[in-house]
Amino acid sequence: MSELLLVSKEDLLLAIECIIVETLKESNKKVCTPTEFISRKDTAEILGITLPTLNVWTKDGIIDSYKAGSSVRYKKDDVYACYKKVDTIKYRS
Repeated sequence: MSELLLVSKEDLLLAIECIIVETLKESNKKVCTPTEFISRKDTAEILGITLPTLNVWTKDGIIDSYKAGSSVRYKKDDVYACYKKVDTIKYRS
């Protein structure tokens, strides 16, 4: 069964304001940082490879590229994600 509640205008406005403030606080936590794109030259320098090698890696799908007009760019996060953790094996003598 539903009940009908009588609420004053001020109480209703206060409740709405509280809901809006809470919603804004939650949305501020979810703000995305903008993606930083870097040039082919900078990407190759970071990875320690040549531009032709970077071209091969792009074609092989090792790293994704993005085109803006006539220039090719790479996401900085993707560049650093190319590095993989290597687990070394300790040998017993």
